[in-house]
Amino acid sequence: MSDIRLVMIGAVIVFAGFVVGSIANSNYSQYALQQQSFDDCFDYSTGIAVHVKCSDKNYDHLLYLMLALVLLGIGGFVIYKGIRGKWDHDVKDNEMLGPKDT
Repeated sequence: MSDIRLVMIGAVIVFAGFVVGSIANSNYSQYALQQQSFDDCFDYSTGIAVHVKCSDKNYDHLLYLMLALVLLGIGGFVIYKGIRGKWDHDVKDNEMLGPKDT
């Protein structure tokens, strides 16, 4: 019997990793295209073209990517421990809740 709570927590962590990986990193795709095409990066979020360092934006992009990968790894590990673990089996008799067998 697996511990369903750990599997559910792991699924939430994996989902958070996908959210960080997709939504947070979507803002940085424009800077990657600008760097490949023009070697200069501009931020248009305020309505005015502001020159920014492409290396800074790439560094921010890599930080979000690492955060997403760490969340995916932790979530996968928690799911693995939930499926494989002995968490439910190591409960002492006096700590069990529910109906007693008489």
